[in-house]
Amino acid sequence: MPSTAEAPPKTTKAEKVDTSDFIDQATFDQILEMDDEGTDDFSRAIVDGFLEQAEQTFGEMDRLMKEKNLEQLSSLGHFLKGSSATLGLVKVKDYCEQIQHYGAKKDVTGIRDVDDPEVCLENIRTALKEMKKEYERARSHFKALYPDDPAEAGAGS
Repeated sequence: MPSTAEAPPKTTKAEKVDTSDFIDQATFDQILEMDDEGTDDFSRAIVDGFLEQAEQTFGEMDRLMKEKNLEQLSSLGHFLKGSSATLGLVKVKDYCEQIQHYGAKKDVTGIRDVDDPEVCLENIRTALKEMKKEYERARSHFKALYPDDPAEAGAGS
């Protein structure tokens, strides 16, 4: 005899967690739309590439902080800003932009000059710390969305 209880409505993996405060879903949906029917190969590759790139960039930024290399920090902030914006990672992108400005010896808006490089480095240190927190939120979401074992999709979210 069939069960009278209805199965819960199916949701996409991305709908299980409210990401609206750190991912622009409309932007990320554009990437999802590029997946072939029935696969997530394209979006998974974009996400995996970003995660790998971000980890390498963070390591490089940490090294450059020790060297107090503002110019290269600015360059890496700009670099990571573009790829995080592509995925709709709004907070990561915003912190990258701050690092880009501070590395160029500008204020947070990128308009006014900041004469003291130590102030710029301290601002970068703070922005980098916050950016890594936001990155971890996004990484956790993406790891749930694209688990190493597809049977785990959505687990823990």
